Amino acid sequence: MNLRKPNRREFLGRAGWGIAASTVGVPLLRQAASAHPSAAAGEMLYRTLGRSGEKVSLVGLGGYHIGVQKDEEESIRIIRTALDKGITFLDNCWDYNNGESEVRMGKALRDGYRQKAFLMTKIDGQVKDVAARQIDESLRRLQTDVIDLVQFHEVIRPGDPARIFGPDGSFEAVLEAKKAGKLRYVGFTGHKDPDIHLEMLDTAFKHGFTFDAVQMPLNVMDAHFKSFAKKVVPVLTRHGIGVLGMKSMGGGFVLRSNVVTPVECLHYAMNLPTSVVITGCDSLQILEQALDAARTFRPFTEEQLSALLTKTAPLAARGEFEPFKTTTDFDGTAHNPQWLG
Repeated sequence: MNLRKPNRREFLGRAGWGIAASTVGVPLLRQAASAHPSAAAGEMLYRTLGRSGEKVSLVGLGGYHIGVQKDEEESIRIIRTALDKGITFLDNCWDYNNGESEVRMGKALRDGYRQKAFLMTKIDGQVKDVAARQIDESLRRLQTDVIDLVQFHEVIRPGDPARIFGPDGSFEAVLEAKKAGKLRYVGFTGHKDPDIHLEMLDTAFKHGFTFDAVQMPLNVMDAHFKSFAKKVVPVLTRHGIGVLGMKSMGGGFVLRSNVVTPVECLHYAMNLPTSVVITGCDSLQILEQALDAARTFRPFTEEQLSALLTKTAPLAARGEFEPFKTTTDFDGTAHNPQWLG
């Protein structure tokens, strides 16, 4: 999401959903990885993006962090190195670094690199004309005729789903763009509250639409506080919707707890039924750390997972290490409402 670092219809089961969220969630944390075989030593692991059938790399390259380098050649080098070493899933957003992240990614995808990538970006617009314009701007910046996955960005307010799916909402623009061949799959993202994610899914179902992918924070602290893993992930897996994990280190805040390492954070998110774990890599060194995490991942034993959850539980109860859930500091569209339209 737009991270500014210190730098029910049927699927909800209606009345029964509250029980499902509390009883299904914990077993999911313990058993999810059993469906995902690990890679051979030194190899990238690939998973299936929900019912789309697309094979994507377990690690995805975050888009915000590849727009912060002073020299754009360094950004291009990070992106191309990621693709050369087996990462296929590229994350981005129309607003990241005022569009510079998309511009640099577009340059990196020249010379045959576009064919190696499953390309995703996000739009902020919640009304039709603004969303349509942002899609076209992203296509130009990314230097491509088609984006593999376009997602509604920062669905973080209770009224967002109704506005997106309302008359002249951005959903209409995305459907038209898909019909025109400008994009292949549709998803949404949010970092605030799992109940808003459930409302977005429910609203889509009421309009006869099922998302292809959904992106959310999935980290060791989330397991204990306003948990997307417990409340949203079971719904997605039930409906064959691709699970996109982000903020495995909470923009660095989870690491400030001093009880988990970066690799533990990545492995926890990989242990869930995630199709992709998207992580920011602002240097080749951090990229290599993410690659090593994917290559060395093995599903947790019950004892390993229990130990990890036990040591993080006391620190996670108030959301101290997930400020994107508890403050507006990370809400790019709250600070820039004009992006919404």
